Order: sequence, then structure tokens, then C-alpha cells
Amino acid sequence: MNTPHSALWQRIQSSGMDVLAVMGMTKNTGKTVTLNHLLAQAASAQMAVGVSSIGRDGEDRDMVFYVPKPPILVWPGTLVATARATLERAKVRYKPVDATGIDSPMGEILVVKVLEYGEMEIAGASRSSDQLKVIGRLKQCGASLVLLDGALGRSHHASPAIANGVILATGAAIGGGMGDVLRKTRDRLAILGLAQADEATRTLCQPVFNQGGVGLWDSRGEVLLLAEMATLNAADTLLRYIESDVHTIAVSGAVGRSLWRALGLLAARQPGLRVVVNDGTKLFVEATDLAQLRKLGAQVLAWRGIHLTGITLNPYSPLGGSFNAEEFLLAARAAFTDYGVSDVMLEQATSQMKETT
Repeated sequence: MNTPHSALWQRIQSSGMDVLAVMGMTKNTGKTVTLNHLLAQAASAQMAVGVSSIGRDGEDRDMVFYVPKPPILVWPGTLVATARATLERAKVRYKPVDATGIDSPMGEILVVKVLEYGEMEIAGASRSSDQLKVIGRLKQCGASLVLLDGALGRSHHASPAIANGVILATGAAIGGGMGDVLRKTRDRLAILGLAQADEATRTLCQPVFNQGGVGLWDSRGEVLLLAEMATLNAADTLLRYIESDVHTIAVSGAVGRSLWRALGLLAARQPGLRVVVNDGTKLFVEATDLAQLRKLGAQVLAWRGIHLTGITLNPYSPLGGSFNAEEFLLAARAAFTDYGVSDVMLEQATSQMKETT
């Protein structure tokens, strides 16, 4: 196999990352196509690659809309961590390599080495702690790069606690016109791309992210509160300090609507409030909410920033409303100048045309 290396693959290789998450804005935005592109590029580069998923992928049809889906295409030497039941339907030969001891609804997660090119369905571990174990096993079995496939409505595999790089797949399937898709993608990037806090702030907040829960500090850096608690239920606790000198708030877990409203009330009383969350995957709010908090003078920072390695595009929607691929690529590159934007299918077709002329 001698596939030309794409700009996306070159960015991945030059970054030196070893765990890369692929996540989609919604169903049918080209996440599996992106994953297949990376698997083909790794095979061409003769790089030992491992792959797993936080959900189920590679099935014949989308389980939500029941439209045909592209299969996951694996190459000889690919290491796959997947549930036992999926191996019974594998369309390739493989050999068992390792047993993880991690159970899933579809059986134990096993590591196998693929012996020939073909299709596979992959269903991996769903919990973050189990994902880390699976990544460790894939590396022990020889993978120098681990690819993690996401699932609808779930993004914790993109957390920098798990992956040191993320690719976001977006496309026409989001709905609306091209401008709507670009706006919704920009909003998602605003959440995922939270800036990492400076070292002094990270040092101050470290106890919270080590033990879990919430923490509050005043403008002198004195501790007002350190509490191990479920962050989704922390709103009332934070509001007890609304009359206090609160300068920094650290929240280790998920931030939902109730907690966000409490942060807004505190920000309105505390000019220059700093809010530090684990990373952008823990924010379950909209980009407009983020903008409103910032208008109050608050900073929202990440304990660990997410490294967005690239954005991939799918101009086609199985539900109607597809775009011209070239126009979509040009518009997205103009909209997201700080990110590498690719349409891997268009670039592949362009490359093949050049080879034949």
C-alpha cells in the first residue's frame, strides 16, 4: 500500500501524540470516514496503530436513523480492542492478543490483531477509567498511536485526561444551510477550545482536581471552600458564598444548567471571577451561555486544554440538504483559520485524479 500522506496525517505525526479521539458534531458528519482515513494513513506509514470505541461503530446501518453507514475498514497489523460479541461478526481474519478483563453489554473487551484488510464492527469500553485501561493494553501490545472512536452525545473520550488530540467531524447532517453548520461548529469549538489556565492558577486549583469536587478561593488566594462533592449538585453550596470575596472557583466534574446559573450569579457580584473546569467536555451549556458569563467579566478556563488537531468535513447529508464539497471546504477554512480543516474524501478524489492525468 502506498497512499500519499494527507495534511491531516502529517499534522498528527508532527505533533507526536499517541492517543487521538475522533468525535462527531452529530450523526452522519463523517466520523467513521475520518477514522478510516486515519487507519489507511497509518497502514501506509507502517505505523503500529490501535483502535477502540466508547460506543458501537461499524454496524451496517445507523441505529438512530437506520440509514446505511460506512463500515470501519481495518488493515493487517491493526490492533483492535472490542467486545467479544462483535468478533463473532468480524469480516476479517484476526488473532487474539490480550484479554482486558473489562466487561461490557456485548461481552468482555478483547484485544486482537487484524490479519487482513476488511470490515469490523467495534464496541469498546464506555467508562473513562476503563478506556484508560484499554489504551494501556493497546500500547502494551505494540500500538504507538491509539485512535478512539466516539458515540452520539458522548465526548468524554475527547477529554485530555484520555486523549492528547481531538479531531472534530462536522457536516451538512447538522441541518440548516452552510452558514448554520459553520455557526454551530464554531459554537462547539468555543466550548471544546477553552484556554488552559496559567500555571499559578493550576497550582492553586490542583487539590480540587486531585480529589474531585469544588473549591473556592478569595482574591488573596486563601481557601474559602474545598469540598468533595458531586459537582452537578454544587449550586446551593456555591451560592452560600455570594456575599464573600470569591475570586477563583474550581469545578472538577460536570457543569450543568443549575451550577451554571449559580456561577452567573456569583460572576455578577464578583468582578473578574475565574472559573476553572476540568476541560471543555465537562461543560454541558451552550456557547451563548459562555459568552454571557464572559460579558459579566468572568474568565472560564480549563484545567487541561484540549488540543484540537483538526476539523473534517462531510458535505453530504443522508437526510437531504447536501453542500457543494469545494464550496464547503473553502467556507470552513475561511471560518476556522486557527484550525486545520480537511475533507478527506475530496482530497482523496483530487489526489487520484492527479495520478491518472
